[in-house]
This record gives sequence, C-alpha cells and structure tokens, in this order.
Amino acid sequence: MAECDLKGLKCPLPALKTRKRLKSLVSGAVLRVETTDPLAGIDIPHLCQQDGHQLLSSERTANGHVFMIQKGSMAGT
Repeated sequence: MAECDLKGLKCPLPALKTRKRLKSLVSGAVLRVETTDPLAGIDIPHLCQQDGHQLLSSERTANGHVFMIQKGSMAGT
C-alpha cells in the first residue's frame, strides 16, 4: 500500500497531490492519504468520483482526515 502524507497543506494542494500520486500507481493499487485540510473531506471524494477511483474509506481524525483510495482500472495514467 502506498502512503501520501499531506498534513499541513491547504486547498487545493491535497487534491492535486493526491491526483498526481494516484497517476504514478498501477491500477488496483491502494493509496492511504492523510490530510489536515478541512476541505479535503469534500475535495478528495469528489476527485475519486471525477477520476474513476474507488474511495474505500474516509475517516475523520482529531486533526483532519484519512482516506483509503483504490486506483480505478479506467482512470487516467
């Protein structure tokens, strides 16, 4: 499983960096994303829907969110 620590970054950087990281992964790979930006709770699920990835889980933490995303097979490379 790949990990992406985006704590401390503000919108739109968490979504942009998540998209870039997903592009570097093979289809079906799982990416764990950790962020402190409150807007990531909206932006990351929207990115998954828009780009064809599956949001496996979205969990609020004391300081932000943790997302588990599986790269879609039809998602752009």
